[in-house]
Amino acid sequence: MKHPLLSNSRFLFLYGLFWILFSGANALINWNYYAMPIEQALVNSFVGYLFFAVLALNIWYVVKYNTIETNTWPRLLVFHLVAATIFNLIWVYITSLLIGLITPELKDYTTMSFPARFLSGYLLYVFYVFFFMAIVYYQNFKEKVKREGELKSLIREAELHALKSQINPHFLFNSLNSISSLTISDPARAQEMVINLSTLMRYSLKHGQDEKVTFGTELENNKLYLSIEKVRFGSKLQPVFRVDESCYSALLPNMILQPIYENAIKYGVYEATEPVEILTEASCNGEFLEITVSNSYDSDIRSKKGEGIGLRNIRERLQIIYGNPALLRIKDSRKHFTITLTIPQNKPS
Repeated sequence: MKHPLLSNSRFLFLYGLFWILFSGANALINWNYYAMPIEQALVNSFVGYLFFAVLALNIWYVVKYNTIETNTWPRLLVFHLVAATIFNLIWVYITSLLIGLITPELKDYTTMSFPARFLSGYLLYVFYVFFFMAIVYYQNFKEKVKREGELKSLIREAELHALKSQINPHFLFNSLNSISSLTISDPARAQEMVINLSTLMRYSLKHGQDEKVTFGTELENNKLYLSIEKVRFGSKLQPVFRVDESCYSALLPNMILQPIYENAIKYGVYEATEPVEILTEASCNGEFLEITVSNSYDSDIRSKKGEGIGLRNIRERLQIIYGNPALLRIKDSRKHFTITLTIPQNKPS
């Protein structure tokens, strides 16, 4: 922790200016009210208080290394009483010596004013202690806020990393099973699927946990994902897209759509005997990007309840990134399952 005055030239200038004005005012009081010759008044005030101003800068180090966190109150009071006494003895002795050398006529005055100088020294010492203590606590508070912000950022990053890592192993497991089957029945399609899977995983690893990408980029990579899944399900999987062109440049968290398509395939396509249409619609009004993904399903076959890890994952990511898990809405009509994502768009003012 740097010295608050010595490390800042502007504060140091203001500090010096304050003590020059203070010394000048004290000299005028001595001259006007106590009939002290102006030359003697100037020497007495400027030598005494400017030397005090320089000496008092060291009180910072006394306060910095002796706080209530490291000492008890009684011990701290005794320590400052001893420090203030030593400080005043040095100040009064040296200023008396300097004033006597510059203006011998003031020798008797400095001796007579010794008690008053000592008392004023104690009062000024107390003022400096409280002033520097306030600075120490303020700087500690700022440092604490900064550390808490860094910690929250690390926690947020760890949470997002954990959430995102829940998606990739699940998808990889299914895809590798499909590739394993295709290596025997259709090697060419297995090779194509490996290439597509590699491209998709590269996209997943390329971006940070809370990094935003354009909707166009996210959609293209999810089309790639659906093409991988279509290798498994063939004509049973029918992706349909109705997207306004104005939406392609909108921003959203990367890899946030894949769990929605995984959910549609798991509960809509996997057990179906007829083709299932997965309809993706998107509109954008400048403030929000609204994405709706719907699919039909057989309610008699679907036995698992709840949102599943993928949709919970999206809710938690929306909570972390936007502070609002309600940006994901689900509608289940027992025939169709619809998921709507509303993504805020932060436009520069």
